[in-house]
Amino acid sequence: MESKKEVIIIGGGVIGLACAHYLIEKGARVRIIEKDGIGDGASHGNCGLLYFSDVIPLCSPGAVGQEIYRTLCGTSPLYIKPTLDFKRLTWLLKFAAKCRSNTMERAATDKYEILKYSDLLFDKLLALPDLGCDFEKKGILTVFNDPKKLDKFKETNGFLETYDLGYKRLEKDQVLEMEPALSPRIAGAWYSTFDWHLRPELLMESWRKHLAKKGLIIEERAKMLDFEISGNTITHVNTIQGKFAADSFIMATGAWAPGTVRQLGIHLPVQPGKGYSITMERPGICPEIPCVLYEKNMVVTPWKSAYRLGGTMEFSGYSTSLNSKRMSKLINGAAQYMKDPTGHPIIEEWAGLRPMTYDDMPIIDRSPAQENLVIATGHGMLGLTLATGTGKIVADMVYDDTPDINISPFGISRF
Repeated sequence: MESKKEVIIIGGGVIGLACAHYLIEKGARVRIIEKDGIGDGASHGNCGLLYFSDVIPLCSPGAVGQEIYRTLCGTSPLYIKPTLDFKRLTWLLKFAAKCRSNTMERAATDKYEILKYSDLLFDKLLALPDLGCDFEKKGILTVFNDPKKLDKFKETNGFLETYDLGYKRLEKDQVLEMEPALSPRIAGAWYSTFDWHLRPELLMESWRKHLAKKGLIIEERAKMLDFEISGNTITHVNTIQGKFAADSFIMATGAWAPGTVRQLGIHLPVQPGKGYSITMERPGICPEIPCVLYEKNMVVTPWKSAYRLGGTMEFSGYSTSLNSKRMSKLINGAAQYMKDPTGHPIIEEWAGLRPMTYDDMPIIDRSPAQENLVIATGHGMLGLTLATGTGKIVADMVYDDTPDINISPFGISRF
């Protein structure tokens, strides 16, 4: 146990809880300030994959051309709302500029380190007896309807093999034997044994209770107003629920991070990427293994307690309103791969905002101007997967300990 520090974490999603977990382990007194409820944002309705093999960034060669083609065909999971938003346009242009082989290889190497680190930490975390969350280590099936794309994935798998993350190819009969819930229309699949899954909202609920027993203080419905600053140090954060002081502050506000640090003169190129999910009771013929439906860029996740379809990427600002057309694409997409694609009744229809950076890498760094502020955002579609690694890194930074992995690739200065 190290010396007591007063730490305030702004943001009560999975990254905020992970930071709190490792800070409390070091002996800190921690308070989370959350504008809504704990786990109400992207941490709630995601697909629950712990996707440790996902080293390849979204900005990979051919990504832009592929999505333009799929958009013209009406099959793309991507939607960009027509707008004159200069920041979004700039972000998209910089994303396109990153879609090069050398950039992909460098990013994959950096992502691999934090993914591997998070994997080790999650193994320890989920061994705790009071973190019930339908957690299972069953791997992931990446399922194909198109035989040509099934074959072409061999190139991707060759890249994954350089990190000892290679998948196993399964022909149609092998896939159907392993997962009878899939339709006979499929062409085949590639199977990863490195990935796990859990039900994220159950994790958030049980993790919150676990940390509360260890002294975590939570301020919900406490929207942040601004910081009070003395020299190069933050002294207080003002919220609609009052003023709070601390020795150190952590900004873990996800997609809302650019606005919450604007007062400090910090530019974070984070765009909100809306994702959708539908949670239902388990269908009559329910899969046992999570399935990535390759051509549809969507996920089917089964749990003991429910069943979820999720996916899509929508750049349309900060609205979390539901688009019925996007929801129907999830249902229709699942129907092309699953024997029994939907369960009844529907438990929840949901949309949440992922914090997307144009290089598909998280931001984990100290504020350039405020020495006692650490920023942790930009985790994109891997917020749950990278939570433990991020939380441990942030706790080490607060205590001026050297993190266990190189964090320079996640610095703000790269932008």
